[in-house]
Amino acid sequence: MSIVIRDVREHELDLVLALNNAAGPGILPMDAAKLRIFWEHADYFRVAEKDGLLAGFLVALSHESAHDSPNFRWFAERYAQFLYIDRIVVASTRRGTGVGRVFYADVQSYAEMHVPQLAAEVFLESSSHPALLFHGSFGFREVGQQVMPGTGLRAAMLVKELCSYSFVNHAYGRSLPDQPWLSARSLPGRKPQLATGT
Repeated sequence: MSIVIRDVREHELDLVLALNNAAGPGILPMDAAKLRIFWEHADYFRVAEKDGLLAGFLVALSHESAHDSPNFRWFAERYAQFLYIDRIVVASTRRGTGVGRVFYADVQSYAEMHVPQLAAEVFLESSSHPALLFHGSFGFREVGQQVMPGTGLRAAMLVKELCSYSFVNHAYGRSLPDQPWLSARSLPGRKPQLATGT
């Protein structure tokens, strides 16, 4: 059966939290309060459904976010416009089935309409080689490393240049067509918009 990518729904947050905290050492654990912050502020927060079940999720935030992650701040100090992939989690029973690749194709399709770079990090540990290879196969390159304060975890900081952005920005500016896949999540009392001009 096909993989469906869609915005997360509020009643799924407990499931998302359980998926996150069962993901293993490559993903930092979080609590319900932090997940609620993502729910309220993330520009991109989508889940994957396969065979009617939640197969994973991806959370990304724009450079305009007030996100307090030290890795996000690392990118914010170096890049004016970007979409930061804070985390991607695929259920252990769905790994190797293409869910991660579908997520990255979807988040890139969204990002390249709005920003010139997609940013992510991979924690450097003995099991990180598949994650680095995965990102490399999508055109990410390492632009630095950082040891996260308070954790001792070293992360490879990765960026992908989005070659379509300059064409889209030149041709459309802030007047993108009214298509659901081009819009940031719409939340009560907040209309997020990624910057598309210089």
